[in-house]
Amino acid sequence: MQRFDAIVIGAGAAGLFCAGVAAQRGLSVLLIDHAEKLAEKIRISGGGRCNFTNRELDPSTPQRHFIGQNPHFCRSALARYTPADFIDLVRRHGIAHHEKHKGQLFCDRSAEDIIAMLVAECSGGASGGSVVRWQPCAVKAVRHGDAGYEVDTDNGLAQAPQLVVATGALSIPKIGATDFGFRLARQFGLRLVEPRPGLVPLTFDGTAWAPFAGLAGLALPVEVSTGSGKAKTAFLEDLLFTHRGLSGPAILQISSYWKEGTPLAVDLAPGVKLADALLHAKQTASRKKIANELTAWMPSRLADAWSAGDAVLERPLADIPDKSLNALAQRIGRWELNPNGSEGYRKAEVTVGGVDTRDLSSQTMEARQQAGLFFIGEVVDVTGWLGGYNFQWAWASGFACGQALQSADTGL
Repeated sequence: MQRFDAIVIGAGAAGLFCAGVAAQRGLSVLLIDHAEKLAEKIRISGGGRCNFTNRELDPSTPQRHFIGQNPHFCRSALARYTPADFIDLVRRHGIAHHEKHKGQLFCDRSAEDIIAMLVAECSGGASGGSVVRWQPCAVKAVRHGDAGYEVDTDNGLAQAPQLVVATGALSIPKIGATDFGFRLARQFGLRLVEPRPGLVPLTFDGTAWAPFAGLAGLALPVEVSTGSGKAKTAFLEDLLFTHRGLSGPAILQISSYWKEGTPLAVDLAPGVKLADALLHAKQTASRKKIANELTAWMPSRLADAWSAGDAVLERPLADIPDKSLNALAQRIGRWELNPNGSEGYRKAEVTVGGVDTRDLSSQTMEARQQAGLFFIGEVVDVTGWLGGYNFQWAWASGFACGQALQSADTGL
């Protein structure tokens, strides 16, 4: 049996970073992952360039960018390891990067640069710490006793007083995602918040969607919302039509808040007083068709779809009653849709839900009732917005845990 200060299960963003932080503090760490490739989710993210953090994250109000049963849980970790801290690390490793949109930072060259940086951090440097990586290596069983945690793997037995679960969750199973972390949580008596796909395209009933299926590939800026009153959530982003429904940043964002059976409202011309604009155009005695007028605010194919089959709207604008123009403007400004589901975990970028934060320390990520057991990253019920926020949670939770881990010899 091989012994370490800590064992980390899961060599993704959170696990790799946590192992590196611990190694830099002089600890010996075993990092285990069942997948063939290291950090595949980092590798494929951001179109292969890894949207590794977001400058706009405000750790003083994390609930603005994160959801969960207790959105305030993530405040402590995010305040102690900020986007600026990770950007400094990226710069020290000489990784060229750029800001693309709304604070989103990407590698100039490749996501492989971030992976190489994380592996380099695992060397321990002058601290004397080290990370031993077993990959691919399946975990057969985990036990806890007087000597700490014993992990039975394809490579044999390993033992440590501390065990970190950084296994991710259910999103993108083709790269190895499983429910292993949830099963470990249950094994040790931790509660779970029911998981569901997040940052995922939404789908609609085939018959109901038939009039829009031909718009697949069309994109435009919209405001999409769900809920009402204080419970309303809205995003101003691009929407993309697909053969089965809707995608694009606007839909991915709202999908994490959408509840099955509730409608979405889409403003297809955000910021435009459409009724006033159409009535003004009518006053010029325009002989244009309504679809031609609408192309000032939306793609022509979508404009055609809104007037197709309506005899009144297919008349010249000057001949359309004001009542019909107002009704059209209201429908375009608040297009109500009822998704019948989503594309599921196979296309979800994250998993909403996970290990209940009531059972974890927000300072260290350690289980409150199970000493030496830690959960970090996506396996926890903390989900960020699209745009680098979930990677920042991986770094912040990994840092909090890596700082809390202790040497078996010195107690540091």
